[in-house]
Amino acid sequence: MVVDQDQQWLLGCLSASLDPNQSVRSFAETSLNQASLQPGFGSALCRVAANKDLSLGLRQLAAVLLKQFIKKHWRENEEGFEYPVVSSEEKALIRGLLLGSLDDTHRKICTAISMDISSIATYDWPEEWPELVPFLLKLISDQTNTNGVHGALRCLALLSGDLDDKEVPTLVPVLFPCLHAIVSSPQSYDKYIRGKALSIVYSCISVLGAMSGVYKTETTTLVTPVLKVWMNQFSLILEHPVQREDPDDWSLRMEVLKCLNQFVQNFPFLIESELMAIMRPLWHTFESSLQVYLRSSIEGAEDSYDGRYDSDGEEKSLDTFVIQLFEFLSTIVSSRRLAKVIDSNVRELVYQTVAFLQITEQQVHTWSMDVNHFVADEDEGSYSCRISGILLLEEVVTTFGSEGINAVVDAAGKRFQESQGQKAAGSPAWWRIREAALFALASLADQLIEAEDLSADPANLATFVEQMIMEDTGIGYHECPFLFARIFTVVAKFSSVINPGILEHFLNAAVRAINMDVPPPVKVGACRALLQLLPDMNRSVILPQIMNLFSSLTDLLHQATDETLGLVLETIQQTIKAGHEASASIESIISPVILNVWVAHVSDPFMSIDIIDVLEAIKNSPDCLHPLTSRVLPFIGPILNKPHQQPEGLASGSLDLLTMLLKGAPSDIVKTAYDFCFDAVIRIILQSEDHSELQNATECLAAFISSGKQELLTWSGDPGFTMRSLLDATSRLLNPDLECSGSLFAGKYILQLILHLPSEMAPHVRDLVAALVRRLRSADISAFRGSLLLIFARLVHMSFPNVDQFINLLTSIPADGHENSFAYVMTEWTKQQGEIQWAYQIKVTTSALALLLSTRHSEFAKVNVPGSPIQTNGGITTRSKARSVPEQWTIIPLPMKILALLADTLIEFQEQVLSNEDEDSEWEEVHEGDVKAEKDLLHSTGASKFSKPTYDQLEAMARFENQDDEFDDLLGTDPLNEINLASYVAEFLLKFSSEDRPLFDNLCQGLTNAQRNVIHTNRSSMAVTSPATRITPPLNRSFLHRSTPGSLHCASRKFLFLRNPTPSSSIVAVRCQKPVSDGLSSIESMNHVSSAASSIDFLTLCHRLKTTKRKGWINQGINGPESIADHMYRMALMALIAGDLSGVDRERCIKMAIVHDIAEAIVGDITPSDGVPKEEKSRREKAALEEMCKVLGGGLRAEEITELWLEYENNASLEANLVKDFDKVEMILQALEYEAEHGKVLDEFFISTAGREPVSYALFAEQL
Repeated sequence: MVVDQDQQWLLGCLSASLDPNQSVRSFAETSLNQASLQPGFGSALCRVAANKDLSLGLRQLAAVLLKQFIKKHWRENEEGFEYPVVSSEEKALIRGLLLGSLDDTHRKICTAISMDISSIATYDWPEEWPELVPFLLKLISDQTNTNGVHGALRCLALLSGDLDDKEVPTLVPVLFPCLHAIVSSPQSYDKYIRGKALSIVYSCISVLGAMSGVYKTETTTLVTPVLKVWMNQFSLILEHPVQREDPDDWSLRMEVLKCLNQFVQNFPFLIESELMAIMRPLWHTFESSLQVYLRSSIEGAEDSYDGRYDSDGEEKSLDTFVIQLFEFLSTIVSSRRLAKVIDSNVRELVYQTVAFLQITEQQVHTWSMDVNHFVADEDEGSYSCRISGILLLEEVVTTFGSEGINAVVDAAGKRFQESQGQKAAGSPAWWRIREAALFALASLADQLIEAEDLSADPANLATFVEQMIMEDTGIGYHECPFLFARIFTVVAKFSSVINPGILEHFLNAAVRAINMDVPPPVKVGACRALLQLLPDMNRSVILPQIMNLFSSLTDLLHQATDETLGLVLETIQQTIKAGHEASASIESIISPVILNVWVAHVSDPFMSIDIIDVLEAIKNSPDCLHPLTSRVLPFIGPILNKPHQQPEGLASGSLDLLTMLLKGAPSDIVKTAYDFCFDAVIRIILQSEDHSELQNATECLAAFISSGKQELLTWSGDPGFTMRSLLDATSRLLNPDLECSGSLFAGKYILQLILHLPSEMAPHVRDLVAALVRRLRSADISAFRGSLLLIFARLVHMSFPNVDQFINLLTSIPADGHENSFAYVMTEWTKQQGEIQWAYQIKVTTSALALLLSTRHSEFAKVNVPGSPIQTNGGITTRSKARSVPEQWTIIPLPMKILALLADTLIEFQEQVLSNEDEDSEWEEVHEGDVKAEKDLLHSTGASKFSKPTYDQLEAMARFENQDDEFDDLLGTDPLNEINLASYVAEFLLKFSSEDRPLFDNLCQGLTNAQRNVIHTNRSSMAVTSPATRITPPLNRSFLHRSTPGSLHCASRKFLFLRNPTPSSSIVAVRCQKPVSDGLSSIESMNHVSSAASSIDFLTLCHRLKTTKRKGWINQGINGPESIADHMYRMALMALIAGDLSGVDRERCIKMAIVHDIAEAIVGDITPSDGVPKEEKSRREKAALEEMCKVLGGGLRAEEITELWLEYENNASLEANLVKDFDKVEMILQALEYEAEHGKVLDEFFISTAGREPVSYALFAEQL
């Protein structure tokens, strides 16, 4: 290709942008940025990318810059657009050049070109680029041009990831025949290309499946003609044995299984008749894959390609294929409609699956080198072939019931016997299959025990398990450490059915193992056994060993790290509880050790939780509270008095520790804590800019008030001074300029003020309400807004019977943009009500709405609020649809909205108690088994499906409402906890309708049919069966009605937080300490956020970041490359040591660096060479992030992670821009290191930094 003068200049700039000299690179980047504003720049880049005579690095760089150019200049009014816009002529030229380059011989160039085409297609296809798909279809049909077929498939794969319900129906009929021709031609195309064709089929079927919920007839019409031909082709692929050391074969089969999975999940009614024909080929694949897996992964005799990827970045390991195989089998088994196809082979399926559960050679090596990996991989949140196989067995047991149970027990017995034969024959690996059998039993212990309880002979299971665990008691721990670790786990899981004598034997063995020089996995198993055995073991067995056990665990505590430390702490906590009577004698020994561990790990929020839980167990032991308090308070008092001089996290952690001591403590302990720490806690709230300190200090102050109550005011000798201090703290927390994360627990604190100090708060009600309104307007965290609304609701209750006076108070306070504060608060309240969670909050806010409505205040007629979303046309909501049709709401009168919310409350209760939703989520008819299950559930509450709920049934609903909900210590005495909300709402509706029937009927006209029906049903039933009870429950004494109307409008003195608001930092910081563990009135409940299980599950999921290697280095053949976590850690260090930049929040940069790639724990490291469009990559990562936040339990921490990730993803701040630069700088630094270590040329990693503003480059230029 001819290179003119302009091209020469461009090539020179591109080369200079790769120069190691920072000033040369900066000048070149500036020149390229200026050139991008000139006509013809995009086509010039395109010519460089297409020029096969140039170096691969320059061509890749040109293609990458072209993608950036397209995003900036292709379409006006799009996100990220910058002038000038590309002319129509140049667009046409670029499109033509790109299509002509799709058959390039270099696959990386094909990928880059495909990404450019995909970027343009998001703007131009199909309206302005109708020839795109016909060209690609023609290209993939040309068997003489293999490179062209590959390029077209890569392009189609990118396009198929963003198809919607408009494009797929027109594309499938013409695309599928072409794809089928490729897949069915093994003589013309290799397995790699055939697999890529199937990946497009998978994407299209996924979209059709999503459409089928709305367009069932249309999607059925599309799928029916192609189903049989594809099923025949799938059978041909699966019927051949799985090949050894052939990752392309594994990948091809994996794509087949993914397609089948989509058909089964989305079109079970169509595939049912075809599924039987594919089961035999599927079984051939299953059996042959086991043989390959045994040789490659279990024995390690062949290459399993673990941790390796193809040129498109797709993982090609044998494990990945086996997991997909298990997932497809699980999908079949979980469907009642389809499970019958394996009905006669359940036992064989389970028997073979147990063999897959064996520990692999790689796991033996990894777990032996680092026991932390063993602990992490054994947790429920991890994922592997073993875990995937267990999930399949769980589905078998769930679907097939006793038959599935018997199949598991039978398979475990057979495998156990096989291990005995191997052991007798002298096989060194005899223990693996025995461990796998025990692993299967332990993982399904709950189901097995439940089934055994219902059997005629419950002793069978116990005898069977006891035989298996006692078989190897004579073997040394060092010979089979993982087998003994599993035996301990089995003992723990089946402790409820095992003979007490055997349990005592293993309890003693576990205690000895912890004290012996045995492999770490054995100690891990021993700890897990103790966790289960200690709570239920006879005290006479435990107490003689308790001192020895404490000593051994304390020694083990000093050796433990990471995951093992948490396990040891949990074991110590259980030992303290079990040795209740002996704890006082060892408090002086164990407390200092635990406190030292706490100091060492106080900056780790999750480890800190576990340590404080241990200290709380000591606190709750007899005669330990006072010595523990006397040990802790002198230590933390000086820390809290000088928080700025402490190591990071120590002051915040000390507040957590103090809060734990205060909860439920007697008055003398609270008084001692007051003397040591109260003034310091107040100062922290008034002065600190650290949001973690602010949050923990707020919780601590709430605990002081809850435990000290009225006495608290007298301890300083000046009740007025103490009250002013509390009001000063309220002023700071409700300051609208303070970041929401700093004020996050203000709601909990204020709730304690109004509950326990009502007389003292009465003169300040108006000012409190005005401050709450202002804070609500500035609150941008949904959960925080909900906590403030909870205060308004509690004030409504406390104003009873003068609720109308509280409404008058709100109407007298102005609110910008609204008639008054009543209109504003009710708009926000009714909008937020459906998002409020947990029993206490729901009870208080729902019943308060009923009280407000019962006043029939004249102000109600003036307020209209959002009603319900206006439904748009069905189908898949794409990004373009969301932009063009934003969500819209109806506007309805406030009384109608409140009535609708009350009706929704009853509907929710009845649905929770009375319905048994089909877990398969399939659009299919109800089966007889489903009907029976529903009848059983109805019977459990005394209800009939077609009868009206009685009063007793409403009581059953209330019990359901409160289950699994742990009330906060600080709210346990609030009478509103005693409300039976279902009964309360039903009684209110009955009374409200009888007192003003015309108004009631008028409001009902605006409700949905479901809302009207539930109201009518409950009114009828309550009129007949409800006992004569007060609608309003006994509440706290009112302090609003004790004030005159005048005092409500003009407080006796100004509330302090109306004066001199404390300025707060503009830095957004988020709590980095212990998650909420004590507040239903707080933002998150104990169940929802601070359970150790949710935190551990999340961290276990994040463990993948430590083990997943960065794909770019893998593709370059780097041995032992950095992990995703390695990359993020050094970025965080860069943020930590970088020079100061004006307006940049260093702490936020560090946090952003830590979370910016966090979604890759699920989606993996998606690189530009993968050919995934940036928009699709972002979509996948956002979906993964949402899933991770669900694992975390939602709430504050999840919101913070999401906020940081979105800010980085959208480059929405100076911090985000800087961290993006750190991302590039770290990559360059790593590339330089690998070039030096491995002698490789890694130019392409410098290429990817082109076009970045060198904000952070200057900070690290000399180091690089």
